[in-house]
Amino acid sequence: MLAALGLYVVILSSGQLLFKKAALSTGTISALADVRMLFQNYWLWLALILYGVATVLWVAILQRVPLSTAVLFNALCFVLVPLSAALFFGEGLGWRHAVGITLIVSGLVVVAR
Repeated sequence: MLAALGLYVVILSSGQLLFKKAALSTGTISALADVRMLFQNYWLWLALILYGVATVLWVAILQRVPLSTAVLFNALCFVLVPLSAALFFGEGLGWRHAVGITLIVSGLVVVAR
């Protein structure tokens, strides 16, 4: 089940990266016509598909793992997304990010024991 939780985190984080890609490839959304243009963006559709897959996987995980345990793995998205955003989009990571990521991972280690 650990592999399924890891896959869930990767899929959800990938969806976030695709949402960012959709945002970068779409102009400023300020009117209904702009919203229609957004829905013609294939990056958005890929992100939505990944979120759909993640939802199905999440339900399957919850059939086997207590919610109070499984939901903690969502925190790994707060680790993976900033690191991936720095890698793929050149977003900066400061010392606050490093401290936050360290605290998240430490918390998961404590709970996992």
